[in-house]
Amino acid sequence: MSRTRSRAGAGHDIVLVGMLLGAVLSLGGVAIARSSAGGDPCTPVAAHPGWSVARQWNEALLDAIRRDLPAPTVHARNLFHTAVAMWDAWAAYDPTADGYLVDEVHAARDVEAAREEAISYAAYRVLSHRYRESVGASDTLPAFAAVMEGRCLPLDVTTTAGSSPAAVGNRIAARVLEVGATDGANEQGGYLPPDGYEAVNPPLEVAASGAELVDPDRWQPLQLENMISQNGIPVVGGVQEFIGPHWGHVLGFALPAAGAEGLPMDPGRPPALHDPRTRQAYKDLAVEVIRISSQLDPTQSPVIDASPASLGNNALGTDDGQGHAVNPVTGVPYEPNPVNAADLYRALAEYWADGPSSETPPGHWHALANDVTDDLVPELRVGGTGPVVDRLEWDVKLYLALGAANHDAAIVAWGAKGYYDSIRPISMIRYLGGRGQSSDPDAPAYDSNGLPLVPGLIEVVTERTTASGGPHEELAGHEGQVAVRSWRGVPDDPDRELGGVGWILAVDWVPYQLPTFVTPSFAGYVSGHSTFSQASAAVLTSITGSPYVPEGLGSHTVRAGAFEFEAGPDRDVTLQWATYADAADQAGRSRLYGGIHIAPDDLDGRRVGALCGEQAWALATRYFAGLA
Repeated sequence: MSRTRSRAGAGHDIVLVGMLLGAVLSLGGVAIARSSAGGDPCTPVAAHPGWSVARQWNEALLDAIRRDLPAPTVHARNLFHTAVAMWDAWAAYDPTADGYLVDEVHAARDVEAAREEAISYAAYRVLSHRYRESVGASDTLPAFAAVMEGRCLPLDVTTTAGSSPAAVGNRIAARVLEVGATDGANEQGGYLPPDGYEAVNPPLEVAASGAELVDPDRWQPLQLENMISQNGIPVVGGVQEFIGPHWGHVLGFALPAAGAEGLPMDPGRPPALHDPRTRQAYKDLAVEVIRISSQLDPTQSPVIDASPASLGNNALGTDDGQGHAVNPVTGVPYEPNPVNAADLYRALAEYWADGPSSETPPGHWHALANDVTDDLVPELRVGGTGPVVDRLEWDVKLYLALGAANHDAAIVAWGAKGYYDSIRPISMIRYLGGRGQSSDPDAPAYDSNGLPLVPGLIEVVTERTTASGGPHEELAGHEGQVAVRSWRGVPDDPDRELGGVGWILAVDWVPYQLPTFVTPSFAGYVSGHSTFSQASAAVLTSITGSPYVPEGLGSHTVRAGAFEFEAGPDRDVTLQWATYADAADQAGRSRLYGGIHIAPDDLDGRRVGALCGEQAWALATRYFAGLA
């Protein structure tokens, strides 16, 4: 990345030295601030006294994301660019650190006040520009202005000339927005793919049966009878459009050049039905998703231990973990966490969903990181060693590394999605099931590209099985078709009823999702959740100096009756994890419980995500040390 200035700490002359023009006076124990532009004094408002100014802007951004379209690529980019703006403003008053886009050096009588003012102007200008036309802008823009007003910083100070903190912040924001205008995201074009995108397969009408596919290895848009659009508006008969197929070409932080294919980091090719070498694996992956769906009925499910003693500690890119022998913080074994297995799986699917009205996966990890910071205070040591730093230094370094990792993760994941254009489980299962069964050439409904038969899970409907008292009695009239034992869909009264598990036709299979959503509007391989989550876990492990979350135990409780897709759970379900990677694996695995990914989407996403995080942290530390 180019810079507008060089630093003395990197062996160059200091090219810009300024003095803070504003001052903070203490009158009667109350802080009275006057901005660098002068004007009447005011009393700053601190709704959260423990938060740094960077944390305040990060929280304001997370709220803006919750109001806006749930487009994780766009929000990961906004989180990163806001972090860059805040980092460059902080580094401008540090004798060692390198700025990322604007590398200036300034002096100030009150460095803390200068930094807070420069950071605020930089963050405000970037965010007010990025969210000026967003869904929720009528609430978001006043919220940004309120942060400025609470810090007694007038909005009409727009100068980029000079060395005042306001000018420094405005100048940094201008540079961030300038770079963003040509970074490949096509912000000016509404983030649409510049060259367009046309799906190979016709839309799948979810309310109808089956899936008509031109290519069973490629993504299929869904047509929903009643679709809730990404801005929360009901759309009758809406057809999905692929979000971000061009994102692999967006300028990253620590990524190599993407090349013409838009693959800065290639996770490898997913299994394909057309490839004889992977045909059986493709079908087996569809079977795995059906099997998982068959485990979502709490009335038919065992109680399992969901504590870190039994779950987690996987090798990267696998689910081979057997848990952790002891909590390394306490030195004693983890307490059992008995949970109905179906309730656990449903809780994972719903908690990690991060759809509309959420902060999306990259924002979710920023929220978790903020919780980690709160738990670690006052022992904030970057890398887990060295001196304790103040919350502002910690936050700007955390947000730069975490934002960079998630931005790179979005580029890598969506680069693969755009290039491989891979299919989702609903299309796989309906297509294979519509073809028939592929296990027995001498049995009814045989097709070499059908679903494998699995007794008790995938069977052919016959006159015998539809007879009174037979397992497929409710499917009478569909003899000769393939049935699967699976979740039956959202019930009529989801607040009080279970969809439950039972025999349904394979051509009618649906994932554990709302009927107004069903599956995200982009290809499956690789999972964004998995990539974002492992990238974030790698950064949190590095900045804290430990793979373990504070106290060795993280948790989230899903309250009884809180499920959205159907009734439940009957009692509270507590999700637990020992390490950041354990939490990341839960997030990735949750997408299989939700029925919207196959295993390679998740596992390969974890691998490239971890690499994104490691590389982002390594490069970020060079900026921290003035070695970039």
